[in-house]
Amino acid sequence: MSTLDNFVAGLSFPLDGFQREACEVLESGRGVLVCAPTGAGKTIVGEFAVYLALAQGTKCFYTTPIKALSNQKYHDLVDVHGAEAVGLLTGDNAINSSAPIVVMTTEVLRNMIYANSPALQGLSHVVMDEVHFLADRFRGAVWEEVILGLDPSVRVVSLSATVSNAEEFGDWIATVRGDTEVIVSEHRPVPLHQYMLVGGRLFELFDRKSPPHGRRQVNPELTRYIKQRALLDHDDRDSGRGHRGRGDRRHRRSTTMPRPRLIQLLEEDALLPAIFFIFSRKGCEDAFVQCVRSDLNLLEPEQVSQVDEVVERHLTDLSPGDAEVLGVEQWWAGLRRGFAAHHAGMLPMFRQAVEELFVRGLTKVVFATETLALGINMPARSVVLERLIKYNGEAHVDLTPGEYTQLTGRAGRRGIDVEGNAVVLWTPEVLPDRVAGLAGARTFPLRSSFRPEYNMVLNLIHRLGVEGSRHLLRRSFAQFQTDRTLVGQARQLDHARRRLRKTDAELIAAADKAGLDPGIGLDDAGDERPGTDPYAGFLGYLTLREDIRRAEREERFTRRIENENAVAEDLAALKRGHVIAVSSRRHRGLAVVLLPAEQHLDPRPLVLLEDGYTTRVGADDFLNPPQVLGNLRIPRDADTKSGRGRRRVAELLASSGITRPVGRQSKRRRQTGGDSEVARLRNRLRSHPIHKQPGLDKLFRLGEQRNRLVRDVASLERSIDERKSRLEEDFDIVVAVLRELGYLESDGRGGLQVTPTGDVLRRIYAETDLLVAECIRAGIWHRLSPVELAAVVSSMVYQSRRDTYGGGIDSMPGSKTVREALAETLAVWQATNEVQARHSGGSESLVTAEPDTGFCAPISAWAAGRSLDEALTAASAGGNLLSPGDFVRWNRQVIDLLEQIRNSVGADDPLAGTARRAVKSLRRGVVAAELE
Repeated sequence: MSTLDNFVAGLSFPLDGFQREACEVLESGRGVLVCAPTGAGKTIVGEFAVYLALAQGTKCFYTTPIKALSNQKYHDLVDVHGAEAVGLLTGDNAINSSAPIVVMTTEVLRNMIYANSPALQGLSHVVMDEVHFLADRFRGAVWEEVILGLDPSVRVVSLSATVSNAEEFGDWIATVRGDTEVIVSEHRPVPLHQYMLVGGRLFELFDRKSPPHGRRQVNPELTRYIKQRALLDHDDRDSGRGHRGRGDRRHRRSTTMPRPRLIQLLEEDALLPAIFFIFSRKGCEDAFVQCVRSDLNLLEPEQVSQVDEVVERHLTDLSPGDAEVLGVEQWWAGLRRGFAAHHAGMLPMFRQAVEELFVRGLTKVVFATETLALGINMPARSVVLERLIKYNGEAHVDLTPGEYTQLTGRAGRRGIDVEGNAVVLWTPEVLPDRVAGLAGARTFPLRSSFRPEYNMVLNLIHRLGVEGSRHLLRRSFAQFQTDRTLVGQARQLDHARRRLRKTDAELIAAADKAGLDPGIGLDDAGDERPGTDPYAGFLGYLTLREDIRRAEREERFTRRIENENAVAEDLAALKRGHVIAVSSRRHRGLAVVLLPAEQHLDPRPLVLLEDGYTTRVGADDFLNPPQVLGNLRIPRDADTKSGRGRRRVAELLASSGITRPVGRQSKRRRQTGGDSEVARLRNRLRSHPIHKQPGLDKLFRLGEQRNRLVRDVASLERSIDERKSRLEEDFDIVVAVLRELGYLESDGRGGLQVTPTGDVLRRIYAETDLLVAECIRAGIWHRLSPVELAAVVSSMVYQSRRDTYGGGIDSMPGSKTVREALAETLAVWQATNEVQARHSGGSESLVTAEPDTGFCAPISAWAAGRSLDEALTAASAGGNLLSPGDFVRWNRQVIDLLEQIRNSVGADDPLAGTARRAVKSLRRGVVAAELE
């Protein structure tokens, strides 16, 4: 029997076609890229790579994008192969790292490659789960670094969601890694059915008579029912005409039923277990509390004892004091009734308990944010979407087709469910056609996010030298996609030039036949004939007409710019509380300014609309300069970041008595004087010999065709000339910064080498890597105590969820020593930024973000031995409302950076000892529980 036959014999199910094909490719010694929908079972290919490595006596590394997925995969593989054969490396955890099979986050493997770790010896296979993370704006470069940096003998197993350019991605992997097979499966083993819930009735989204392939039509019964409801609502509004404000909002909310009743309806239709995706942590908690306060109970008595056993096991390390702060009693009560929330603001031990209970069928409903769709294996029978709009931290934005597919992909449990169900709740704002558009767009293209950064460039030059580093950049997926574009454009340019020459010959012949000067000769084909009069001949006449159009466009453009400048000036002048009218395509009605515009060049104040939505508006949202209709007094304690706070302000706006101007808005034209240029050209046109010539239809068609081709040729030539490798430009900028700051120096042979200071930066992998290295070199952290160091280092990783920093050193938290160190850190950042900006021309991608002091107070309290309650209170006192999950997550990141600092400076450096003691002070309580 072959290795694959032995592997299949140990499975409890047969392999699908694409799974067997991919495994056969691996067994033949080639790499493979597998693209398949969520839940299709592509991880079985990764598990065969593990089995193959064990059978061959070699190593296999299994990489994942997030620690939760690494932990889950580690336990899955331990269950199959035993704890002795499997290890785990996530930055937080190091378990049996010398095992033949090691599960790790992708960043850990990248760091091992740069450090030339001995653990890479004997490595035969690397599984890259969720490899489509390569497109992630912030972390995607890591996947390319790994694919490019692994030894050529290593077989790479790439597992991806379905992407539209899988062949292109596979061609690139084959180019840089050797023989690689691309296997794409569009088939979902558990079919997904799309529904809309209107009131208490569930409708199929698509018409059953529509063909299964191609564009499917919306269910006409659904459309008719929604129209009937709209007519009834209209009649209700007519009968209650004259009542405005809060009553209207109650009417809008009445289109959806309370969640407990909705869950009961789903249970009656056998659609549980279900994941409700709600795009805010607070929304998830509100939904959970709503169910706790109801009589909803989804579990049998014998299941409750099983829930208790799981919860007790997960909360073993939680102290009674922390349990009270975290609201364990209410959370546990919900679990005992079969429902829970799941979001990043919860402690990982809470989330893990919910995940285990859900997989075991002991939790029937989970209210989750979209992060649940990105990693862990937690499928449900149904997925429910309450809205198709999410709040991105600043404004409400629409779901993309890719996001919709990712979310609904969780519906349908293989081997359990016959079908999965995606249920979208209808509201007047959620149209069936829009849902159908999201559901019908199944794939998205994979785009590289690879770009050189300071740590990356130093590590590349250390390993490969400057030219070797350039060669690696040229082999990146980003450059591969650019080169493919260039090849296609060059082909288009050649074709356009041939067509232009052919058209010129036809035009000259037609002009000669009509007895006219064509304005071009055969020797000049492709270019206008040189001469003193640019408007001579037939082509000159066409040029004159084009110039008139151009002058008219410029005149309209000038008027538009003047209007936009006027709009921008008025937008920049808006103050908090000003009420204006918005009449754009997306937004219409009254709006109150929450935050004035920060930039005068493109002012975009943050406003709250009548329906409680917040968004930024710009010049493109107004036909005319906005008029201040009134001023609304917004209470100082109104938290407009929360739904409750936004509703409160919306109610104040509705009851303010301020009204929107009546009538259709039209663009006000400014009076302008006559344009002498346009008038002069029009006079020239009327006096041209060609102007009144009859029977020139063919010449005009050829002339217009020629003009289009000339524009196409010029556009393609310009695009090709401008597409110099952006990667190499950024590389040169980074090298110039590193040379000026002393991280690189000449090696005496015409190349560059990393300096001892550069060796420190090579071991710092934070986004603020250069700033951290500069602070270490300046020695401004060396005099700090462990608690003070933890506080200052937190400013290198923390990112506030809101704008809370008031500015000024005196307002910074902590002791005088901490404030002084933060002030010096800020001075180093400013000096470093000046160097970066001078070389990069102000490109934000190569400039380090400003340190954020928002986590200094809570981490200082925690490192000093204070309780979790005291640490969270310290955060709220500074204006940062931290959830327990966020508190633990930021502590993890600070610990990770402190460990990097300790390892970068050397064991004898006093800073290393301080960093080690700082880590020890943070590793306790709930933070330690999540790191073990």
